[in-house]
Amino acid sequence: MQKITREVLIEKAASLLNEGVVSAVYGWKKGEFVYDVTPALFTTTEELEKEFVWGDFCGANFSKYLVASTRKIEGKILVFLKPCDTYSFNQLLTEHRFDREKVYAVGIPCEGMADVSKVKAAAGEGIIAIESTEEGLAVTTLYNDAPVVVPYAEALAERCINCKSKKHVAYDELIGEEGDVLESGRFDQVAELEAMTPDERFAFWQNELSKCIRCNACRDVCPACTCEKCVFNNPVSGAETKAPMGTFEEKMFHIIRAFHVAGRCTDCGECSRVCPQDIPLHLLNRKFIKDINTHYGEYQAGAEVGSRAPLVNYTTEDVEPCDVFERGDKNA
Repeated sequence: MQKITREVLIEKAASLLNEGVVSAVYGWKKGEFVYDVTPALFTTTEELEKEFVWGDFCGANFSKYLVASTRKIEGKILVFLKPCDTYSFNQLLTEHRFDREKVYAVGIPCEGMADVSKVKAAAGEGIIAIESTEEGLAVTTLYNDAPVVVPYAEALAERCINCKSKKHVAYDELIGEEGDVLESGRFDQVAELEAMTPDERFAFWQNELSKCIRCNACRDVCPACTCEKCVFNNPVSGAETKAPMGTFEEKMFHIIRAFHVAGRCTDCGECSRVCPQDIPLHLLNRKFIKDINTHYGEYQAGAEVGSRAPLVNYTTEDVEPCDVFERGDKNA
């Protein structure tokens, strides 16, 4: 699926390391399973040659990692940014979460990432090898005699099916073409939920959120969740419990988190990507994005460094429900 090759990225990273432009490189390396690609920090060309990978499961967004690493690492850090990653990068800069002078950003094209849940649904469990071919992903499992080919269109992650942009909005250097902002159907499922009755909508989220095991993976990966101390780690908050003790708590965690990132979420989809229970958490955030666009005008978090989100930027055209009471309209 990916047009850019591993060799091109290694060559770029190695040259910047050898020239002393950067002292470390954020990239991807193999995890426990072939599809379990994990973020990694490389400091030598030998490490790059041995462990660096690039392919259809390199979905991790490195933007959040810069918050801590730019404080600890001497010299610049090279970070490879897919188009969707650059929005998170800009949003974190807007919030002054890392030092831009300590980062060398290289924009790379992306044709979309695969969703391992979809791959497993098509090819089965026990995956031991996945190979990219012209037809799709050739998947070998413990239980099949020949690889099962899963077409790329059937393996594509939801966030990539509804990709909002192939445009890089931040970089020091660009590999390939810049790309364009896209028309997508990312709000279609939100509209379907809005069309439900309140009881139907409640039942939908009750079913989804009841799966939550409070692993905090969504919070930990989210580029918008960068508080030094989280309320859900505060022992006196009454919300520190890891495992939900009731249906109220399991909903409270996700609703509070969604409100915390409202107006700042770039719709990168990392929350849903890492959820071990496959909860469509991105739909909560997309609902807020859709409402902001409806009530305050089109706004894309991270499109520009320094832009003020509608929720923190007062204008005389803002939606102000309290005005009707100030006018004396008691029936509104």
